[in-house]
Amino acid sequence: MTSVVAVDLGKTGCRAMLWNTADSSRAVSSVAGAPGLATPDGVAAARTAVRAAVGPLLRESGGARPDAILVGAAGAASDPAAAHSLVAALLADLPVREAAVTSDAVTAHAGALGGRAGVVLAIGTGSVAVGIGADGTYARVDGWGPLLGDDGGGARIGTAGLRAALRAHDGRGPATALLEAAVGCFGDLERLPATVGRDGNPARTAASFAPEVARAADAGDAVASAIVRDAAADLAETALAAAGRITAGGGGPLPMAVTGGLTGLGPALTAPLTAALTGSELSLRLTSPLGDPLDGARLLALDRATPHASLVVRVRRTTPSPPPSTPATPPASA
Repeated sequence: MTSVVAVDLGKTGCRAMLWNTADSSRAVSSVAGAPGLATPDGVAAARTAVRAAVGPLLRESGGARPDAILVGAAGAASDPAAAHSLVAALLADLPVREAAVTSDAVTAHAGALGGRAGVVLAIGTGSVAVGIGADGTYARVDGWGPLLGDDGGGARIGTAGLRAALRAHDGRGPATALLEAAVGCFGDLERLPATVGRDGNPARTAASFAPEVARAADAGDAVASAIVRDAAADLAETALAAAGRITAGGGGPLPMAVTGGLTGLGPALTAPLTAALTGSELSLRLTSPLGDPLDGARLLALDRATPHASLVVRVRRTTPSPPPSTPATPPASA
């Protein structure tokens, strides 16, 4: 292959990269994301987002005709039919010889572990672990949202911290530095319930308090330390459950990378998480992420021999491709 297009299509943003294999040069473009392939008109929205991100890269390259495009898209795992529809749309729209679609969780896994088998634990507002075994076995654990799951994620940590602050405010719970921290972040605690729900996304607002909980724990606050230890135990349980459902292969510990917006919480979270993983019968070896989802999409576009291959919908073109400068205009829906 001389060049490939990698796309990371999320619900918030869509990033595309044109990768030249000869000199490892790259060009990147970013646009708004799409609500997910499994939603009504999800394929049409994804098609529009991918075209908007990829089009400028092809024009700026002087009319490149990449060998392949691989899109990691939210919703691909839960709606395989939509993934196949998006592949067909990509072949109709873009001057590529091959189009492929997989879940954004798969490309994130491939990027973080360099295409190896193992577990990737993503911690943001929520939490989810993805395990992919040496034989392609796939496990997704948690990620069920703030009401039903996401144990150990930012919303859970932040909510627990705010509850502790309110208990201290009421005199129902022990004194904690979280009380002062909550007032500093949100103002009058008498108005906290309305403040947390004001933007329509209380989970995200609660998660914004998670770094304050970690800072208080690092400073020795007993209440905050207990909250973070409990979160670490939940996250370890999630990661180990994913590891237990996949096939390691080759012996030795499975690599595990931690990604997401809350990876910067520091030793308050990482130390108990590491201890919980070390004390398990299952063997997981913590490693630093090697790359991001865009790197994972590029890797899977180029390499069919990774354990992720069976999780990718891949179709080779059998008809002439559209001109690179004037790709077909997609219909209003697909």
